[in-house]
Formats: sequence, C-alpha cells, structure tokens
Amino acid sequence: MLAIEGLNQYYGGSHILRDLSFEVPSGKVTTLLGRNGVGKTTLLKTLMGLIPAATGVVSFERKDITHAKPYLRARAGIGYVPQGREIFPRLTVEENLLMGARKVPARIFEMLPVLKSMLGRRGGDLSGGQQQQLAIGRALAMRPRLLILDEPTEGIQPSIIKDIERVIRALAASDEMSSLLVEQYYDFAQSLADQYLVMERGEIIARGAGADMERDGVRKLLAV
Repeated sequence: MLAIEGLNQYYGGSHILRDLSFEVPSGKVTTLLGRNGVGKTTLLKTLMGLIPAATGVVSFERKDITHAKPYLRARAGIGYVPQGREIFPRLTVEENLLMGARKVPARIFEMLPVLKSMLGRRGGDLSGGQQQQLAIGRALAMRPRLLILDEPTEGIQPSIIKDIERVIRALAASDEMSSLLVEQYYDFAQSLADQYLVMERGEIIARGAGADMERDGVRKLLAV
C-alpha cells in the first residue's frame, strides 16, 4: 500500500529522518511508536507532501508520489488526521465533514454517532475528544484507502479513546483500508497493531508483528 525507501529529511543542519525504509501493507494497521522529538510528525508531514523529502522515494500503490502535491496524495486515497486535529473552528460539524466529500457517507454517523447529533454546532464549540472524532470523520468522508493518524489519543478522555479504537478496529477488520498510526500510548497501539515500528533519533530501531510487542520489549524501548 505504502512504501518508503531511503527517506532523509533535514532542518537546517539537523538530520531529522535518517535513511528510513519500511512498508505499510494493505488492510493492516501499522503503528509507529516513539518518544517526543524523534521525528514521527516530521515523517508524516513528509509522507503527505507538506514537507518536501530531501532524498528517498515514497510510493503509494506502487506509484511514485515523492514529489506529488498534498492535494494529489489526498485525491489518490490517503487520508490524514494531523496532530492537534486542525478542524475549522468557525465552521459547523457538517461543513467540516463536507471538506472531505460532497456528501457525508451515512457510515460516518454509524461509526461516530456523536457527530450526527452535532451537525449544526461549530467545530470550535466541541470538546477535545469530539473534535478528534470530527477530524477522523472528515478524513474518512473521502473514503481513503490509507488513513494516517498522528497521536489521535493525545489529551483525549478514556471513553473517547475507546470509541476511536473501535472505529479503527472495525475498518481494519473489514479490509476497507490500511492505517498508519503514530502513537505514544503503548496499550492503545498494541491493541490495534498488526505490525509495529519504533523510532529513535530519526531511525527505525525495532520492527515486528504487533502480537510480539510484549515479547520484543517495545514498552521498555519507549521508557528509556
């Protein structure tokens, strides 16, 4: 679904991403874990074309998108839920959802029923957890084949985290799309991961099957 080969990124004289190579398989959830400041968000922004890649190749469904504009990546089928949600606070919930589609698919309200009851409310009036659900719903409205989520549990109450977990699990079980989930919350990541990656100082230092995360000592890697 998504393949990254030899990806490098720099900020000034700092080498942020160091020769990254990995794949996100079809119909699976890939979790990318790492502490703050290791380059996770920079990686996602590079994958979405918000930051140009210094070197390396990014391929989506075997097509080179390394230099494609962000809107072309979205049009190709990549949905993105950024860190901090970045909804439009002055627009209503319905207007936010329509940024991702001409018509909101009914299934969005089946998966995230709270949104249906709030269609006329402004995005900025919602709680943090509700805004996160709105950001996910907006991305899903375009029916992506790959959904990229950056820290979806950050600052969210446990009940909403369970709702988000349920949505990602349902989509993965249906084989409708793949997910690349960047997360610091170990238990959430482990519960969803088909495969995991761990980043440290811009490099992938560990990878494996999600079922092996405990055996591989991933929790300890994040605590160091």
